[in-house]
Amino acid sequence: MKTACILLIGNEILSGRTQDQNAPYLAARLGKLGVKVMEMRVIRDDQVIIVEAVNTARATHDYVFTTGGIGPTHDDITAPSIAKAFGVANVLNPAALKLLVDRYGDAKLNDARRRMAHTPEGATLIENSISAAPGFQIANVYVMAGVPEIMRVMFESIADQFAGEAPVASVTVRSDLPEGLIASELGALQSQFLDVEIGSYPFYSKSGAGCDLVLMSTDPDRIALAADQVRDLLRSLGGTPTS
Repeated sequence: MKTACILLIGNEILSGRTQDQNAPYLAARLGKLGVKVMEMRVIRDDQVIIVEAVNTARATHDYVFTTGGIGPTHDDITAPSIAKAFGVANVLNPAALKLLVDRYGDAKLNDARRRMAHTPEGATLIENSISAAPGFQIANVYVMAGVPEIMRVMFESIADQFAGEAPVASVTVRSDLPEGLIASELGALQSQFLDVEIGSYPFYSKSGAGCDLVLMSTDPDRIALAADQVRDLLRSLGGTPTS
């Protein structure tokens, strides 16, 4: 499978003021397209940190997706940071400038808004059908807005580029038994299904402790077989599985 890293850029996320909505959306959409998200990082609006994170991620994964930091204010430094990571200039992009002129007109296109027309040299634009200011792609790095509604339309405008891989299927089996009672047997079952990822996620309710057992694979037949064996395992231990 192709792999991806998601970099969430923004001090507001790290401070807790903003609750991120972009990573769950991207992870779910990429999984359906057959791209496995291997890691997510939240990083500050700091050029040194952004450069390090982007260069590490793009060398490790097939795709890197960043969100945040491409607006008109002083702390929107993602574009020049990406340019530095690639060792190129951050230049005024004529196509991006035209999009902003068409949107705002010359009179309202102030210096702050013109900053959004700068991209790393050699980058191609990612369409923004909401507010016109585009994202961009350079090599295997896709740079998008932090505003969830805008990020989503940006991603959907390029989603076809990632189609073709086998999608990741998911099945959840709910266990009314706590993790501690099933851990050993579940580990043994996982060793029989190395092509199916089995995760255990505990919960607590008025009726007691339990866990959701989430199975993921690109092979629907294997995931169905593994899910059946998980249910049989729970029943053998006195539990009642539900899906």
